[in-house]
Amino acid sequence: MNKQLSLLTVALLLTGAPSAFAASSTDLTVTGTITPSACAPTLSNSGTVDLGKISVRDLNVDQPTQLLPQNLQLTVTCDAPTLMAVETKDNREGSNYDNGVYDYGLGLINGTEKLGAMQLRLRSPVADGVPARTIGSEDAGSSWYNEPYLFRTNIISVAQTGTVVPIPVQLFTSDLNVQAEIAPTNRLTLNNEVAIDGSVTLTVRYL
Repeated sequence: MNKQLSLLTVALLLTGAPSAFAASSTDLTVTGTITPSACAPTLSNSGTVDLGKISVRDLNVDQPTQLLPQNLQLTVTCDAPTLMAVETKDNREGSNYDNGVYDYGLGLINGTEKLGAMQLRLRSPVADGVPARTIGSEDAGSSWYNEPYLFRTNIISVAQTGTVVPIPVQLFTSDLNVQAEIAPTNRLTLNNEVAIDGSVTLTVRYL
């Protein structure tokens, strides 16, 4: 009886052995594509928007104050027609006073107080001399929709008017509208002069 029990126990252990060692290795796959074309983005006025000096008296106490919109021109120049998109990085991440997904921060004052926010919108896009439309994707290009705004979680590409399919372009131009606003002053300590300090990096991403 004891001998039979021992054999049964060994048989059960051997039966379970393959599953015990099934996860001893895994594979890493690295994929990608080398593109012969390169694209370079540029902004007019060296990418600088100067909002000037703003008096505290002109700011709202209990609601945000929208400042006058400013425009730059965004140009993306490629060596050849290329499928590309533009993505952004908020270099003042965490300073957007209302945490809106469309908004970028304007920096902190006194170390913790969020000064304001700004939105970036593309207008009048032109692809290789032809009026076009901008399209956005929030899943790395798997799906697209009509979108004029650049924000922290999307990429923006270009399509023919009436479609949402990216097209290759060699020269893309668009007005870049910058709409900044200052947080309600009841959230801020403005006893001294403070600097508006927004900073966003625009990068070309190949599709």
